[in-house]
Amino acid sequence: MVATAATALSPLFTALLGEPLPLRVEFWDGSALGPAEAASRVVVRTPDALRRVLYAPNEVGLGRAYVTGELELEGDAYDALRTLNRTAPDDLRIGARTLAKVVAGARGLGIVGRRLPPPPEEARLRGGLHSRRRDAEAISHHYDVSNEFYRLVLGETMTYSCARFTTPDDSLDDAQRAKYELIARKLDLRPGMRLLDVGCGWGGMVLHAAVEHGVEAVGVTLSVPQADLAAKRVADAGMSERVTIKVADYRDLDGRFDAISSIGMFEHVGRSMATAYFQALHGLLVPGGRLLNHAISTPEGAAFDRHSFVARYVFPDGELHDVGDVCLGMQQAGLEVRDVECLREHYGLTLRQWVANLERSWDDAVALVGERRARVWRLYMMGSAVGFEDGEMSLHQVLAVKPRDDGGSGLPLTRVAWG
Repeated sequence: MVATAATALSPLFTALLGEPLPLRVEFWDGSALGPAEAASRVVVRTPDALRRVLYAPNEVGLGRAYVTGELELEGDAYDALRTLNRTAPDDLRIGARTLAKVVAGARGLGIVGRRLPPPPEEARLRGGLHSRRRDAEAISHHYDVSNEFYRLVLGETMTYSCARFTTPDDSLDDAQRAKYELIARKLDLRPGMRLLDVGCGWGGMVLHAAVEHGVEAVGVTLSVPQADLAAKRVADAGMSERVTIKVADYRDLDGRFDAISSIGMFEHVGRSMATAYFQALHGLLVPGGRLLNHAISTPEGAAFDRHSFVARYVFPDGELHDVGDVCLGMQQAGLEVRDVECLREHYGLTLRQWVANLERSWDDAVALVGERRARVWRLYMMGSAVGFEDGEMSLHQVLAVKPRDDGGSGLPLTRVAWG
């Protein structure tokens, strides 16, 4: 019998997807596995995809093959990723016995060769974990891709964090503005107050707070391109007298603020630095001041290890926290936790709209950042949507207050004022 890619690689896909295969797998030689009528298909376009998996038998190998276009997801890509998420081993790690069978099959096809170099989009950071230099490199890797690319994906508000939907049919921009308004109400923003937004991105929160609530705001980021565009957006809105944008590390901030927002920033802080982060923010708040932390969470917390696609291509050094640890870190820093709200389903809706924006503007996106980088973002956003929809990740807003000397909090007795 003539060996085909399908017969040689059947052990690999059975290990990842179970048996019988729930989706279709098609190979470069025309052979295939799984049902022809499946809603989603994995297309292995070249033997190089297999070589990547053999040298990195985990998420990294499969991710590299996808980024380079050697492997494609066709049909319902969300269905394919959900199937992998529910059936595959943790981090898509392939066991030694399975790997030995795949290697033998690959040799039979004559396609085992040298290790291929990783795509240049893969992160390579230097320095100590969560040092100032390394944190700045990690932020630059993720956010300094292209402001115009992010505009295509994120829409008018240029907001790179979970939106808040009242219905699934809300527009993305309306849902993002609703998120900013929810945070503003939780912080009780009023004219004349001073707001600090840590990890301000392209300035969405500080602009909303200044325009809609009359506050004076300071936004800080480690990304120079972000800061440049945020400052331009502030100037274009006529808010330069009220809003200041700075390139700064949270560890180097000073001043006193009535309220602090931290939106989509905490994932970069690191679990070992969580209490120190909240201590730094505690020192910047006036007595009675409020802090709103809006961040991705997962039970017991998780670091994106070196075998994960996200760590290599998207969020190097990123770490997720258990919401209980967030509350503990706040209280250890002298803050009083007053409210916790889960927006998990909202992030799935947000990510699907970002993916739809990317797909609609695919050619423009590729022209801006290259096809490999665009494929990184498409895969990570689709996979993240599945993670939130399936409950593996969540999003929590945690509101805390710095008690006054008399123990008072200044918060209303009910949530009615927050909307």
